[in-house]
Amino acid sequence: MSKQAFVGTSVRGANRVSAKQRMLVVLSLGALLITSLSAQESKQEKPEQTPKATSATAPTVATASGVVRGVTEDGVSSFKGIPFAAAPVGELRWRPPQPATPWTGVREATEFGADCMQGRFGPPSAPGAPPERLPSEDCLFLNVWRPANASPGTKLPVMVWIYGGGFVFGSSAMPITSGTQFAKQGVVLVAANYRVGRFGFFAFPALSREHPGEPKGNYAYMDQIAALQWVKRNIAAFGGDPDNVTIFGFSAGGVSVHSLLVSPMARGLFHKAIVESGGSRDSVLTARPMSKDGVDPNYPVSAETIGINFARSMGIEGTDQAALAKLRALSAEQVLHGAPAQPGVSTPSYETTPVLDGKLVTETAETAYKAGRQPRVPIMLGSNSADTAGNRIKATTKEQLFARFGKWSDQAKAAYDPDGSTDLAAMISRANNDFGQAEPARFAAGAFAAKGSPAYLYRFSYVQSAVREQLRAGTPHGGEIPFVFGTLGTGGFGPPIPPTAEDQAVSRMAQSYWVNFAKTGDPNGTGLPPWPRYEPDKGLIFDFHPDGSAGAIPDPWKARLDVTQLATESGKRADF
Repeated sequence: MSKQAFVGTSVRGANRVSAKQRMLVVLSLGALLITSLSAQESKQEKPEQTPKATSATAPTVATASGVVRGVTEDGVSSFKGIPFAAAPVGELRWRPPQPATPWTGVREATEFGADCMQGRFGPPSAPGAPPERLPSEDCLFLNVWRPANASPGTKLPVMVWIYGGGFVFGSSAMPITSGTQFAKQGVVLVAANYRVGRFGFFAFPALSREHPGEPKGNYAYMDQIAALQWVKRNIAAFGGDPDNVTIFGFSAGGVSVHSLLVSPMARGLFHKAIVESGGSRDSVLTARPMSKDGVDPNYPVSAETIGINFARSMGIEGTDQAALAKLRALSAEQVLHGAPAQPGVSTPSYETTPVLDGKLVTETAETAYKAGRQPRVPIMLGSNSADTAGNRIKATTKEQLFARFGKWSDQAKAAYDPDGSTDLAAMISRANNDFGQAEPARFAAGAFAAKGSPAYLYRFSYVQSAVREQLRAGTPHGGEIPFVFGTLGTGGFGPPIPPTAEDQAVSRMAQSYWVNFAKTGDPNGTGLPPWPRYEPDKGLIFDFHPDGSAGAIPDPWKARLDVTQLATESGKRADF
């Protein structure tokens, strides 16, 4: 199909978050629902609060850009709002992150920096609540948590968190992902902002032509790489080991981990990887072509075409440098929201996705893994027992659902509905879980194991005690996060739920596995149920069971994942 066939269309995707992407974001915040008593009592989540400290007791660290002063509380020192790159504004909009401007004196690092530009998410603030922090284009800040007794030369393991949010939302300042508990376990935890939405992934012909030596399109990934470069240069001053860095991320953050694993620009910046509900197969937030339309069945509209249509929707004609200058002259709010929707006009929407630019993203993770081009690094990955993010498989009847498996429809029926009594909605939910998360995690684990890398595959099936009635299907997308971070009872979109002793025990166990992996590349440790390396021929899955125990078992979903794999590898992907 020609570019002209796409360019002539008014594109809602240039103006709004796509319906599929909004659904993904809603589901990606399932972890926050676990920490809420009810939607009726909900309120906007506030970033982690930092106690004030006197300059005499506050810790200071000299970074390459200048000295920062943080705060210490309960054995943990935190440093927040550290700029790791210059503000990507004006002529730096849609450019790779540039070096941060050095400062003289001591920079206070006790408050989070602004989140990157994004639409508001969640219910309005409760009456009397503190003013909400507003997002900004000036958002390239990171935060560091470390044990208070850490010092240069301590060489503690480093973990770098990459948040999720469908590439359209997200923050490094969420209380549910505070690094405090990791620091108490002897880890230096870093969380960095990265650009999202149209600020994070955008292409336009004039952009492709300017600064020909620079990577294009994937500004979110460039920010993530810039943060990892900052870690390499500076983390030793905080007591971290720049030669023992683990990246880990959830949802879009997990997709990012897969992309960084195969990006030539990220080589040497980390040494281990954890993917939480981050897929790995093409069509789930993976890269679209830069400029060619109609060549990828998963993403038939190229990034440049979407950019051209956005410009036209804003009254900007042409694709030259003058048009680009007008795009950069738009306000951040205009770039975020686009042109107002026209009454009675129905227009298509497109997901915000990475871009195959040929420098940073040279191929998708699935392509690289199939060809054996993944690095030989330890990897831990998995998903949750009700991980239905994306809602990409659709059907109105059982027959329609089974038909999407093609010549394997009978096998699908035997796997999903062996006695004919399974509810259709439950089957669709399970099929979405299998297609988007469980089977891709198994595929990636097998690919790394085949290269000789230590691979550890998990499923998180435990649900916090107080919300089991609401979450009967299992653990939702993101449900493992407060257990991994040790932030149960923190609260999200609503009042916090006090965790039970069993909840806390599962959290301690989960975080111990994550910490052990960061330290050694092996999650196992004293007092923990043994977690064997993944071996495809054995078909085991390490499950955090609903009853609070954990262990490796024959995967009860094997038949479902096997038929999903057959259909996926035959070319059947999402039902758009």
